[in-house]
Amino acid sequence: MVKEHGREPGVPYTAFAQLLESGAISADHKARFLAIMAREGAEEEVLSRPDGQAPARWFKEVYPELDIDRATRLGQDFAEHVQLTSFGPLSLPLISAGSVAEVVELFAYLPLITTAVATRVRPQQDGLVVGLVGNTGDSELDCLVVTYCGYALARLIHLLVGDTSDMTLHCGWPSPASKDGDLPGLGPRLMFGAPATYLHVPAKTLDDVCRFSDPTAYRLAIADLEKALDQRTKTPSLSEQVRMSLDDGPGSKRIATVATELSVSVSTLKRRLHDEGTTFRELLHTSMLERAKLQLLDPSISINQVAADLGYSDATNFSHAFKRWTGQSPRQFRPRLDG
Repeated sequence: MVKEHGREPGVPYTAFAQLLESGAISADHKARFLAIMAREGAEEEVLSRPDGQAPARWFKEVYPELDIDRATRLGQDFAEHVQLTSFGPLSLPLISAGSVAEVVELFAYLPLITTAVATRVRPQQDGLVVGLVGNTGDSELDCLVVTYCGYALARLIHLLVGDTSDMTLHCGWPSPASKDGDLPGLGPRLMFGAPATYLHVPAKTLDDVCRFSDPTAYRLAIADLEKALDQRTKTPSLSEQVRMSLDDGPGSKRIATVATELSVSVSTLKRRLHDEGTTFRELLHTSMLERAKLQLLDPSISINQVAADLGYSDATNFSHAFKRWTGQSPRQFRPRLDG
């Protein structure tokens, strides 16, 4: 009997199964993974299932020496072996997508295969920014899954259209020692010390036509994904419902407003969020910070516009809040984008 890991952050089963058979994992580390799987009742045949996740915590157990440098290298090395068939229900639309823009649109369905990484896609004048945030609760594991996710996307685009050298993955941590910053075979530039972690896809790349374009297959696959996502969102956790409410629309929301939307009392909302290991304040802070950072990455949007979108009466109040969150003002945050 396989233990139910629920929505525990992890790697899609199909991607994990391919990873085990790749050259990215040594025989010794593979043996450790198999021992964990045996202990938790996750036999190898389970990994052929199109749904479910191999918990990210397994990687911390297999690589106990994991630090940010090691996590970055592992994320890159693992991504080098990713295949178009690695992502279960997202694989068919990936293969049949007509353009890079359609590939990026599939990030809306990422919750169907993993809860380890959250993404936010925002158009800019010169292309798209795909914000990447780890949800594992561990900084090293977040680094690993975010690096893997960003490079995996680049790898898939490379397989579908060819050259990806004009794409850039910006990482919100220092450069690892003795790492050249580029992964052979993928092409995207890797830049460290960014104010946030995101993948930049230039406008000209978005229009690149994919090799195996099949509009009919893509349309049918998207319809299936919509149904699956709709089914999943019928039973989200309360914290997920709160986060969706906070992310929906401009400005911020008070706890009483969200409680009313969810048809519960404020006290019940607080208690149930506590039972799920979080608070309304934490969820609101995370939502506001992610939205602010993603908008500030776009030089065409003024700080006044960002402040207004987040519900602040003026840029000064927003700047004070942003500095409390990050230790730097919005103006200090922005110049680092050019480094």
